[in-house]
Amino acid sequence: MKVMKLKVMLIAGGIGFLAFLGLLAFVAIFISNEEDSSDGGDFIDDIGGISVSADVLKHQPMVERYAQEYGISEYVSTLLAIIEVESGGKLPDVMQSSESLGLSPNSLDTEASIQQGTKYFSELLSSAERNKIDINGVIQAYNYGGAFIDYVAKRGSMYNFELAENFANERSGGSKVTYSNPIAVKKNGGWRYGYGNMFYVDLVSQYFISRQFDDELVQTVMDEALKYEGYPYVFGGDNPNTSFDCSGLTQWSYQKAGINLPRTAQQQYDATESIPLSEAEPGDLVFFHSTYNAGTYVTHVGIYLGNNQMYQAGDPIGYADLTSSYWQKHLIGAGRIKQ
Repeated sequence: MKVMKLKVMLIAGGIGFLAFLGLLAFVAIFISNEEDSSDGGDFIDDIGGISVSADVLKHQPMVERYAQEYGISEYVSTLLAIIEVESGGKLPDVMQSSESLGLSPNSLDTEASIQQGTKYFSELLSSAERNKIDINGVIQAYNYGGAFIDYVAKRGSMYNFELAENFANERSGGSKVTYSNPIAVKKNGGWRYGYGNMFYVDLVSQYFISRQFDDELVQTVMDEALKYEGYPYVFGGDNPNTSFDCSGLTQWSYQKAGINLPRTAQQQYDATESIPLSEAEPGDLVFFHSTYNAGTYVTHVGIYLGNNQMYQAGDPIGYADLTSSYWQKHLIGAGRIKQ
């Protein structure tokens, strides 16, 4: 594969690109918090960062402090995107978290709002982990309440817009209200059910920044792989209906680019040209040993993105920093797909 330069572009959570003119009013921030883990290691949930207003960005230090306190530092970017949606950073109750305490709206001052909003998000994450719910389900639950996690868990454990829509339909008794947000207008002409906001995941996701690759093949692979970010790891999973394990994700994603890989990590290692990680380019595979007892030398595989970062089916599916002690301990090297 060719050497490829990486660039970042603002994406709108699957709803189209925001105008670059609008980007001038925002400040891009890049966050890569890491936490050693014996079962997957060091996820960077928002590897490209987010683009939020200066009013939101000023709350970053406090968000980081409470995210660390509640053990969710890797979700600082997501919390800031939630603030952008909830208040634009301009109201005292910046995370609109009063209601999660049973209080009337806007009852909390700024620090109390961030503390409670972060704590509440951490509680939703814990519930989602127990129920194997993906991160989008957690984001929607911030708006709907924890009952939405149970609702998703009983219907397959994966968030989708139809679930969010049906939940609001049931809770509102089918009552609809006009909603002129461009996301809604594009999706259904401009309405929502009168309970919460069924577009909440799209509203938050529009502030995420993602990488764009110059190489068309790599872009095709990553466009597919990124659809499953936040999905739980499923051993033996090899399609979107069941989620994925590590080699299932690589096999599925590369197949979308016209490249047929064998099924297991060991087989994919055997089918590629071994190269040191220092020579790897975006789109190469990266292999690991002894991450669990698989009966083979190679036990894990991810997609190399450059800058010592990979995308992989951990738990959940997402980004990882290859400089962490966990991945360095298990690293074999990279593999170039033979074409």
